[in-house]
Amino acid sequence: MDIQIIEHIKETLSVVIQCNKIDDEVMRLKSHIESFDNKLYAQKDGTQFWVNLSEVLYFESVDNHTFLYTQEDVMEIKQRLYELEEILSDKDFVRISKSLIVNINKIRSLKPELNRTILVTLCNGELLYISRKYVPFVRKLLSI
Repeated sequence: MDIQIIEHIKETLSVVIQCNKIDDEVMRLKSHIESFDNKLYAQKDGTQFWVNLSEVLYFESVDNHTFLYTQEDVMEIKQRLYELEEILSDKDFVRISKSLIVNINKIRSLKPELNRTILVTLCNGELLYISRKYVPFVRKLLSI
């Protein structure tokens, strides 16, 4: 196996796998590389974890700290919400308020409220609100 790193002035990271034929080893390598783009580094009680984005219910910013929520845990991450918006721009996440970004695959239901917000029920039963400012954007994104 020959590994080369070529530095270019480019905004996005690009990985090219050149091979004689596509076999199981190449496919495992491809899967492994792709998985790095779908994980975030988080910590809880002094222990560091890699968390798959597919496990994340939502991100919340509280008192200058950012937390990610899964079914089982709440962990702190170093990124700010605006950084997460950039990182997750091509993923299934959407900002729903000044302090929340939600995984749209974890939404069970949406219910319009009288004050022009939308009540979001997640797959675990947790309730969040889409603030009025973000309602038009979310409606457009979700085609509702």
